[in-house]
Amino acid sequence: MSERARNLVALSATHRTAGLDERATFTVPAGGAEVFYAAAREAGLAEAVLLATCNRLEAYAVGDEAAALHVRSALLKATGASAAVLDQHLRPVPGLQAVEHLFSVVSGLESQMVGEVEIAGQVKDAYADALARGMTGPVLNRVFQRAFQAGAWARTNTGISQGQVSLGNVAVDLALRVFGSLAEARVLVLGTGDVGRQVVQALVSRGASQISVASRTFENARTLAEEFSGSSLTLADALRQAHAHDVIVGCATVERALLDAVSLREIAGRRAGRPLLLVDLGVPRNFAAGAHGLDGTYLCDLDDLARVSNANLKARLAEVDRARIALAEKAARAWGAANHQTSPEA
Repeated sequence: MSERARNLVALSATHRTAGLDERATFTVPAGGAEVFYAAAREAGLAEAVLLATCNRLEAYAVGDEAAALHVRSALLKATGASAAVLDQHLRPVPGLQAVEHLFSVVSGLESQMVGEVEIAGQVKDAYADALARGMTGPVLNRVFQRAFQAGAWARTNTGISQGQVSLGNVAVDLALRVFGSLAEARVLVLGTGDVGRQVVQALVSRGASQISVASRTFENARTLAEEFSGSSLTLADALRQAHAHDVIVGCATVERALLDAVSLREIAGRRAGRPLLLVDLGVPRNFAAGAHGLDGTYLCDLDDLARVSNANLKARLAEVDRARIALAEKAARAWGAANHQTSPEA
């Protein structure tokens, strides 16, 4: 392997470097992945993988000594963010540290909700997308495959994911804290992507029986609702009927809030003090932050859910530390194998 091909770097901007509203300024819009990979090819990067989630913008790349600059440029083009904004939050992670970081990401150790289960699937999807585009090669193929193995080991052999940490489960736990039982609660889920499906599944498993699902694409809403014996609405109808629901979960991809401050005040007023829980899982936000302080209204965003999820983290810190030590060792072996084209067992 040439010296050029051995140069691995990751660039990372996450909840650790940016607040929720700051993260909204550098999300990857529809078509953004195409822009990223086109820019990566044009810059001559040998390999690249883009990982974009609600709490994470990262890219892993192999190239020459200017690889980090090429990745930064591709991310700027993909997100449309200004350099002044993105540079405040983007951190370079070179070589072995990038491998260690990826192993920790896949295992859920770097997640805002430590131990969350969704991230492993999101990384697999990102890798599969890059693979299908012909943007992976001997280094990233080996590193990502070893990362998936290491993540599975960590979840099986340590207690980092105790309680099956996921956005859906934490959101439902929060609803149970407010209402005690969901048997009589009317629930509205806005969005039918992976997170929307997880939320609906978690709601049904915890006793919710009056669930409505809405989406910009009505067919998607109907398909998801029918799978779980719920009802479906167009997005416009759902927003008009929002006041009739006790729990509203927002997990739609939006450019601006579905419910602004004026709408939220109107909804709260029509409920006459009856409790309303708004769970905002979106970046950018689905609901305006101004709902705080409205009579009977509770608004929780991703940062709030992370605090709830991590409240019992102290009990798992020993497991987290044990996982980090083992993952660092596995990452070192994987990096050595990728760097020298050997195949020791991890």
